Amino acid sequence: MGPVRLSDRLFMVGGSEVTDSRDCSVYLVNLGDLVLIDAGAGPSSPQIARNVELLGFNPSEISSLILTHCHIDHVGGARFFREKYQTPLIMHEIDAEPVERGDTTMTAAFWYNLPFPPLSIERKLHSAEESLAFGEGTLVCLHTPGHTPGSLSIYVDLPEEGRVLFGQDVHGPFYAEFGSNLIDWRKSMKKLLSLEADMLCEGHLGVYSPKDSVKKYIQHYLEAYDDEP
Repeated sequence: MGPVRLSDRLFMVGGSEVTDSRDCSVYLVNLGDLVLIDAGAGPSSPQIARNVELLGFNPSEISSLILTHCHIDHVGGARFFREKYQTPLIMHEIDAEPVERGDTTMTAAFWYNLPFPPLSIERKLHSAEESLAFGEGTLVCLHTPGHTPGSLSIYVDLPEEGRVLFGQDVHGPFYAEFGSNLIDWRKSMKKLLSLEADMLCEGHLGVYSPKDSVKKYIQHYLEAYDDEP
C-alpha cells in the first residue's frame, strides 16, 4: 500500500497497513517546510522515504523529524533519516534520555526484538508547551505524559483542515517498565479535549474527524481506564 493523502497538506507515509506491521502511523505535514512526525520501527525506513517521493516530495527536504515518544515503533527509523538525509531530530527531553542511552526496555526495543543503539537528539523540548514555526504554519508541541513520561502531542491550525491534533498512542498501553502513569495521562487527555481539535491523527488506530468524533474517541479511553488506579 502506498502513502495516504489525508488532505492537501497532510499525509500518512508509514503505518501498520502502509509499510510494516511494527510501524506506528507516520505523518508528513507540508507547511511550505516539510515536517515528519514519528519514523516507524526502522526496517521499513526506505519505504517511508519512497512514499514521500511518491507524493512528489524530496525526503532530503524534510526540515525536521518530531518524535512523539521514545518507543521504537516511533523512533526506530529516526537514525535512517538522520544518516541519509541529515534530518534534525526533535523530542521532549525526558524521553530523549532513554533514546540517547539506547535503553532497550524504555524504548520497548525488546518487545520487537530489534536493536536500538544510542541515538543523539539535536533539539530537546523542555516546556509544557513549545511552538515551532515552519514555513507557513506553526506546530505546537504539548508535553502530555502518561503513556511515557516524555510523551508529546502536537497540533497545528490549517486553513482548510482546521485544528489537526497528532495524539500518538492516546489509547496506551500503560506499563510500569515504560514509566506509564494513568494520573498524568488523564490530565493529558483533558488537555487534549480542551483543544477541540477538528481532526485526530492517532499513533496506531486511525484518523478521526470531525470534532465530535475526536471528542468521542478520547472520552472513550478516559472511560475505559476510569477504574484503573
